[in-house]
Amino acid sequence: MKLSENWLREFVNPKLTTDELVEQLTMAGLEVDGVTPVASEFSKVVVGELLEVNPHPDADKLVVCKVSGGDETHQVVCGAPNARAGIKVPFALVGAKLAGHKLKKAKLRGVESCGMLCSERELGISDSHEGLMELPLDAPVGESMRDYLQLDDYIIDLDLTPNRSDCLGMTGLARETGLLNSLDVQYPKIEPIAPGIEDVFSVELESGSACPRFVGRVIRNIDLKAQTPQWMREKLRRSDIRSIDPVVDVTNFVMLELNHPMHAYDLQKLTGRIVVRQSIKGEKVTLLDGSEVELDADTVLITDESGPIGMGGIMGGLSTAVTEGSRDIFLECAFFSPKSVAGRARSYGMNTDAAHRFERGVDWQGQTNAMERATTLLLEIAGGEAGPLVDTVLDDQLPKSKKVMLRADRIKRLLGVEIPGADINNMLSRLGFAHDSAEFDGQKGWLVSAPSHRFDIDIEVDLIEEISRVFGYNNLPVRTPVTSLTMAAMPEDELTLDRMRDQVVTRGYQEAITYSFVDPALQADLDPEYQAVALANPLSSEMSVMRTTLWTGLLKSLIYNLNRQQDRVRLFETGLRFRMDLNQQELTLENITQEKVLAGVVCGDQYAENWADRSQAIDFYDIKGDLESIFALTGEPDSFKFVNTEHAALQKGQSAEILRHGGNVGYLGPLDPEIQHKLDIRSQVYLFELKIDELITKSITKSAPLSRYPVVRRDIAVVVDQVISALAVRDCVKSAADDTLQNLKLFDVYQGKGIETNRKSLALGLTFQHPSRTLTDEEISSSMDKIIASLETEVGASLRI
Repeated sequence: MKLSENWLREFVNPKLTTDELVEQLTMAGLEVDGVTPVASEFSKVVVGELLEVNPHPDADKLVVCKVSGGDETHQVVCGAPNARAGIKVPFALVGAKLAGHKLKKAKLRGVESCGMLCSERELGISDSHEGLMELPLDAPVGESMRDYLQLDDYIIDLDLTPNRSDCLGMTGLARETGLLNSLDVQYPKIEPIAPGIEDVFSVELESGSACPRFVGRVIRNIDLKAQTPQWMREKLRRSDIRSIDPVVDVTNFVMLELNHPMHAYDLQKLTGRIVVRQSIKGEKVTLLDGSEVELDADTVLITDESGPIGMGGIMGGLSTAVTEGSRDIFLECAFFSPKSVAGRARSYGMNTDAAHRFERGVDWQGQTNAMERATTLLLEIAGGEAGPLVDTVLDDQLPKSKKVMLRADRIKRLLGVEIPGADINNMLSRLGFAHDSAEFDGQKGWLVSAPSHRFDIDIEVDLIEEISRVFGYNNLPVRTPVTSLTMAAMPEDELTLDRMRDQVVTRGYQEAITYSFVDPALQADLDPEYQAVALANPLSSEMSVMRTTLWTGLLKSLIYNLNRQQDRVRLFETGLRFRMDLNQQELTLENITQEKVLAGVVCGDQYAENWADRSQAIDFYDIKGDLESIFALTGEPDSFKFVNTEHAALQKGQSAEILRHGGNVGYLGPLDPEIQHKLDIRSQVYLFELKIDELITKSITKSAPLSRYPVVRRDIAVVVDQVISALAVRDCVKSAADDTLQNLKLFDVYQGKGIETNRKSLALGLTFQHPSRTLTDEEISSSMDKIIASLETEVGASLRI
């Protein structure tokens, strides 16, 4: 919101410099984004009157003007298209300073020019330079332009938070400034207008609480050709609003002054009566900007017997717009509830001043005042005869005044300072909050009623925030908080997520954070087993469902990196996935499963490029090793098993399901070639995803003395069918061995000459040790015989000699 400092000082004029005023507003919670001068620095520019305008003897596009600057007449050569006798314009005298340059006498095409006639751009008022800046005909010739237009002024740009809609009007901002400086505010005097005619226009309210008040008035015989006064045009311009005609200018001025958006209808174009109702889906309305909008079913609509004539609280319709030929108007000032307007304009791709105010909340008791103010100004500027003011209201649908308790002890506790009761009474009064002394469970305080212009006062802390603002945030005491801190218990039998993250990072991965909203098409390819949760209002079609797997976002990040010459990528992410079973008819929280998972995507070489290692592409077993390093953190690495499986996102025959104690932990494998081709990824990609809850359980480490006795290693090679996994062989050996088996290693796999087709040779290293004595050859041989017998029986192995 932009405002003129001089306009604010017409209401309340604290003894503060511009910088001090800006600082005060910012510290009160009304943040100032910027301060700019109304015009550039210039001097010796006065109001000039063009007495004569004659053609230049040697230039078709130039004219020679006789200009009165007050005491003297000057000859000026000008090229402006609107230069004509009788108008008044800014006139820079010889010696004037404009944009840092001193103006001198000059000859233009042989004709002497003593001064310069100025456009708005020369004065730094705006960027307009299509012609001379025309002033009202009653502008005093010879008066300084800085004094005449009061250009020693600044435009203050406020960035108001949504809860302070009361300060979107000059009266609200003045009330705040007066409060902060303990000054009385000089509000404009608004008197009821006695009707000169008896004409009224019927209005019916059928939208309930969405529009419970509609104030209207008929005004006849206005003159739209009348000139809006310079003072009003300047106030509008400094608030970034262009002057159009008296009716539009007055409604805009009242909006800026009192924070009440208004609208004017051409009375001759209205038919029957106005009905305010909710729109029917598919209805269309053509708005003032010429755009046609197809409406949804939840928009407040202004209609007459001809159909829709405007969107309530957003924009009026073109069919009943006031035009140059309009003589009779129907003026409207209504209250639309914030809930009925919030988000509606944006949903139709619009952003209007009216919607900006209504969706934040306007004073629901101020429409009558706004109508009287607008009528007074309009009759003064454009003449006419006003009918009676008609206030159509649904009393039971209007907002209710809220009563909130405020306790003195609570103020002291939250702010850390004791504020005298008399000061609090004064603050509440200046804020416009009606209040009475009261007691609450023996605690002294006040029962406070929020005024109709404040929509943000609901609970006690809202009032305490207001008191802290007025008291001054910088006046609140600064104390170091004192509290007793206790260390949170860290269960030894739980593996923390931070420890898992650290481990993945040490394996060369980088953490990514991707959106929970993903592309439904890609997700359906990766995880067709589950139904995705669709968003009601997605950011885009490619972010329209919640992720059922983290792979969707990670693959997008992988593609982004590959497209930027990052050939070796290792990304991981921890986060929630959201799943529903297929064919769910109803979306409820009970139908949605949220699981925290750790997922990763890998492609490229095994090692970053260096002189010592040859280039070698990463493979399944590299990723398996990374995961096993995480499983080792649980203290039970042997409880995890990799089992051959099939998954829609992974390549058949090369993917594994990860189990722990028989329960699913996650999946690992290369990306399915068809999906990889769709995504146009040329490098082999590996994926993994683990359920974090299945990894949390950790065994507590127990200490034991090291055995002082020697270890004995025995190596054997067994031949098994090719379909027998090393895991099955390992489990068979461990089940047959006794406690003296300390270590088991698979150190060679062989297929080829000397081995039957569809069979393979596995070489195993077995290490034995007893904690309290030396093992004998007989004991070790006995253990080996049991192990070999078990292998022959359980997995059909034969000893390779």
